[in-house]
This record gives sequence, structure tokens and C-alpha cells, in this order.
Amino acid sequence: MSRVLYFDCFSGISGDMTLGALLDAGLPLDALKQAFGSLALPGVHVHADRVLRAGVSATKFTVHTHEHSHDHHHHEHPPHEHPPHEHPSHEHPSHEHPSHEHPAPSTRHLAPSTQHVAPSTQHAHAHRSLPDIFELIDRSALSPAGRDRAKAMFQRLAEAEAAIHQMPVEQVHLHEVGALDSILDIVGTVFALDWVGADRVVCSPLNVGGGMVHSAHGLFPVPAPATVKLLGDAPVYAGAVQKELVTPTGALIATTYASAFGPIPAMSVEQVGYGAGERDNPQTPNVLRVLIGRAAEESTAQRVTVVECEIDDMNPQLFGVAMERLYAAGALEVFYTPVQMKKNRPGTLLTVVVAPDKRAAIADVVFRETTTIGLRHHEVDRECLAREIVTVSTALGPIRFKVSSRNGHVVTATPEFEDCATLAAANNLAVREVQAVAIAAYGALEGGL
Repeated sequence: MSRVLYFDCFSGISGDMTLGALLDAGLPLDALKQAFGSLALPGVHVHADRVLRAGVSATKFTVHTHEHSHDHHHHEHPPHEHPPHEHPSHEHPSHEHPSHEHPAPSTRHLAPSTQHVAPSTQHAHAHRSLPDIFELIDRSALSPAGRDRAKAMFQRLAEAEAAIHQMPVEQVHLHEVGALDSILDIVGTVFALDWVGADRVVCSPLNVGGGMVHSAHGLFPVPAPATVKLLGDAPVYAGAVQKELVTPTGALIATTYASAFGPIPAMSVEQVGYGAGERDNPQTPNVLRVLIGRAAEESTAQRVTVVECEIDDMNPQLFGVAMERLYAAGALEVFYTPVQMKKNRPGTLLTVVVAPDKRAAIADVVFRETTTIGLRHHEVDRECLAREIVTVSTALGPIRFKVSSRNGHVVTATPEFEDCATLAAANNLAVREVQAVAIAAYGALEGGL
């Protein structure tokens, strides 16, 4: 069975929330610190706190820098607008910019929780280009595949900013604080997900929040431009909380790793982690939930739509034509059932089984080829045996068999009626005699089929 990780973004997603959730799910903090230590970043240290968000216990991942008195907080907009910088920053203030608010009173440190990564040697307003960041990643403790993944994520981040600000990717720089945040979030997430070892990552539709957010370039609607660019065609929605809930880094993580978006897949949950944002919303827990476990055995059931209507006033000659047209439109099954309708009239129940994406085409045929003025439809699961056509040689000639199996074992083997009928006419035999010859020939095959 494969290993599955599910991002439940009911309250959005950011880089620090992702790391907090994975730490909460069992990622060793010391191992994460060692991965950060290999970057030799200037003057930062990280810690993880146990906090409460709307009554839910979660882990808050935080980064401190020696040059700044404020912390690396997410999910909180600072009380003032940051001054503009020469180059765009990859993170937007509601989640990823520093906040001057103090940790909630319920905060308790997870000991040991602090790691000094490296002394500060650079000016607070230094900038890093993509090659600079790639050089940092290349000397990290990530696996070769992890380094490639981290660099590809930064490339996407830079391309999104370049497209929005109409500048070449080579000119995109990160202000140092934003760069440190982004580097730690991305490198940490790559390391953490390698540690999880999931074969498949699935993500829920993303609650992006709402309202407006301040940035170095002005006041923008939520989700911010870079976030929208990175989300691409991922499903999103706006919930009750009118704040920025999905950051560019969060959007980058979700769209890079998730192979599918939707509800929780069939799985046996083994680990659960809650990663906290800075703000404690009264409406809903401000957390990212991560579920890790084993994928359930895949069902062989097929989802189909059943379309039905009753008819009591149609020329019987038209039923055959209607069936032919329905099969031509993609119906899987079409059948008629005699029913007793209102006013004691005998009628016919038309039932069509079709793939859900072809329901509209089937409805068009039903309304065009029958006298009904209404129909109903509902989805059901259909389970079928695996089938293949096998040709068997007999004394009378070749006869095709429809061989049905389940879990690799043959359940039924039936000779095709048309083949038996053709050989019966050619040899002046009853059809059932030819069927008996065919079944005997199939059974004589060594080991069957």
C-alpha cells in the first residue's frame, strides 16, 4: 500500500504553517535544524511552540533574526504598511511578513526549541538573486532530488513575481528578511516531505480568505497577485475569515506537491499534524491540518449516472430507434421495464446507465427521441468483472469467448452467440450443440485461460 499525505487547507496554507504541521505530525525538530544549519544562513534561529488556536492544540514554527527585533510570523498583517523596496518581495504581509505582535499567552516552548544557525554578518537590507539562493541550496543537506525541487520552486516563485512586475527573472531579488523566510520555508518543506516519504500528496480546495492586504507595492485584494499566479487552476474559495489565508509560499507548496485536489482520499490515517498561524481567529481554528497514512485498497467500482423516465404515450416502434440512438450517444446500458402508471395506464420505464460526463448528451437524446417531458438522474457505483475476448479453436472453427475474471481468477467464460450461430448454420447443427463443442474445447485448454 502506498503512503498518502493530505493537506487540509480549510484555513489556508503558508510556509510556516506547513512546517508547523509536519513538526506536529512527528518530524524531529533537531533534524530540521540540522537541515537549516547546512545552509549557513546569517543570523537566524528557529523554534517551535505549542499553542492553541480556537481551542485546537497546534505547533507554531517561528524564525527569529538577530538584526530585527521582530519575528518571522505568518497569518497576521502588521499594524503599518512596510516601506517600499527596490525589488519585489516574495511574501505578502498577512502571512509572511514580520509582525510586531507578541505570542499568545498560551504559548509554551517545546524544549529544546532554539537553534542558532549562524552569526549575522550582512546588512539588514541586502538582496539575494536567484543564483545566490541556488548557491545556498546547493550546499544544503538536501538530497540531490530535494535540491532540484527546491530550486525549481524558487524559479517558479521568481517567474511569478517577474510576470506581475513586468521585469526579467534575472532582475528579481528578494529582500533579505523575505529571502530568509522563503529559503527556510521552502528548504524546510522539501526536507520535511522527503522525511515523510509520501508516494502521493493530495490537497483540499484552498480557503484563500478575503478582504485587502497591504504590501510594499500598495493595497491589493486577497488573494495577492503572486498567490493567484502560483495557484494556477487549483480550486479555491473564500470563507468567513476576511484576511489573507494563502501566501505565495503556501500556494507554491500546495501546487508543487499535490497531484490532485479534492476531498480526503480513502486512507488509513496514521499521523495528524496541526500547524498554527499567528492569528487566533474566533470563527475557526487558524491551522493547517496534515493527515499522513496508508492509501486504502482501490475500489473496482465505477461511478456512473442512471437516467430514468416513464413513458405511456409513445408508438412502440420508436423504442428500438431510441435505444440505438442512446447507445450511439455513449450509453453503457439501456433497458425497458414494464410499469403501471397513473390512471391505471401500462407504461414503460426507460433506464439508461452512462458515464457522468455524458449525462447531458443522453438527456438530449431522450427528449428528442421519446415523448417524455421529464427525466431524473442520480449517481451510483457500478462494479464489473474484468473482461477480455479470447479466440478458441474447435473442430467446427474458431469461436470467440468472453472471459470474465476477478482478482486474476477466471469467473466465467462464455462463447459468443453470433459465432456459435454462424457455425451452427454452416454445419447444419443446433446452436446449443455448437455451444457445447465450444465449451468442451475451452475446458480442454491446458490450465484454462
